[in-house]
Amino acid sequence: MGRHEEKLPGLAILVFSPEDLASFSACFPQPPTLSHKFYLSRVFTASYESARIAIAGPMLGAPQTVLVLERMIALGVKKFVAVGWCGSLSSAVRIGHIVLPSAAISEEGTSAHYPGIECVPSVELLNLLKSALTSEGRTIHEGSVWSTDAPFRETCAKVKNFQSKGILAVDMETSALFSVSKFRGVELAVVLVVSDELSTLKWVHGFRNPTFHESRKRVIKSTLMSTCCMTSD
Repeated sequence: MGRHEEKLPGLAILVFSPEDLASFSACFPQPPTLSHKFYLSRVFTASYESARIAIAGPMLGAPQTVLVLERMIALGVKKFVAVGWCGSLSSAVRIGHIVLPSAAISEEGTSAHYPGIECVPSVELLNLLKSALTSEGRTIHEGSVWSTDAPFRETCAKVKNFQSKGILAVDMETSALFSVSKFRGVELAVVLVVSDELSTLKWVHGFRNPTFHESRKRVIKSTLMSTCCMTSD
């Protein structure tokens, strides 16, 4: 961290996709201010209902996401909510549904550098998100996810294996976020919108599905409101 780098607010939202980053930015009464540029990601600060919040993105995969997370922790952020998309492994988890990871299995390389750490979220933040999303009337699934560095190697054998273990979905970042947040002693939770399905072993994409886009909008709104309710100490 540079000696003269500006400190960040204690609350932050990590946004994986450019589309969701633009949608978050549009929610604020005043346009967010660009604060930092980290590793192809941008960090903005803004105020919402008297809360000062940092918003960072876009970011893809565990290494880039953790680079940004580590820098933001060093600059003073204490609580994080990460918002992304996932592929469903369960026939009960459909496009547009919401997954709240309560644990993660790592098949990415970053978590190995933070050994001995349980890949779980902050229970307090997870429950806060669950309460906000439940009040929106969305279909929510809470459970474990699988995080991988290699989405083109989500083989049928691997999908079947993780299905047999009750894993709900697959993404690229959650396990690393959980590992680093526990290692660094900060609070973090993740909310994922189901963008595609793998449960039948045939890829079904929902990136143009209206249900997916509506869920994204509601998750963005609920996440922002939930973050404003958090204390930054």
